[in-house]
Amino acid sequence: MQTIWHIFQSGGPVMWPLLGCSIITLTVVLERIFFWIGLKRNRNRPLMDEVLEIARDGDWETIKSKTAGCRDHVIRMLVVGILHREFSLNKAMEAEAEVALKRMRKYMTVLDTMITVAPLLGIFGTVLGIITSFQLLGASGIEDPKAVTAGIAQALITTATGLGIAILAVFPYNYFNTRIESAAHVMEKYATNLEIVTNSGS
Repeated sequence: MQTIWHIFQSGGPVMWPLLGCSIITLTVVLERIFFWIGLKRNRNRPLMDEVLEIARDGDWETIKSKTAGCRDHVIRMLVVGILHREFSLNKAMEAEAEVALKRMRKYMTVLDTMITVAPLLGIFGTVLGIITSFQLLGASGIEDPKAVTAGIAQALITTATGLGIAILAVFPYNYFNTRIESAAHVMEKYATNLEIVTNSGS
């Protein structure tokens, strides 16, 4: 039975950049998983609803004291809007929401790049493997077909590796994008609710 290292070596030089792609992909996925776990842990939905109720009464000082040290990104957005209500509540919340979304989108372009690059590297390895096979076939002739197996193996291994990295990366990529869209929707919903309660209270 072939070892992983033997298969890696059979894939040729393109396996090294593919290894780099796999390490980068795994690092980004793990970092984003821990980020979203932390984000979920900081959520405080009861306090969000309480902030809206207090805002209806216009008790801004109570909101500031109750939300002090809170790390919920939605509550922080609401508080920023409240603190800048005399200027532009809506613009302040938009700016804070964009900061939160930027943190959520961090490294997503890297993951997207890996999804694109890994299969291309696999195809590149395939081309190199086929070239090697023809060179060996030309040198040894049709009498020794075993001479071309190394090139064919290189072609198949790099293609499979590149596709494997892309396939395994696309699932967390789509999941993270779904989480970002959901978070944006929640922030928009609560921002609209705050605008409504502050306008009704004034």
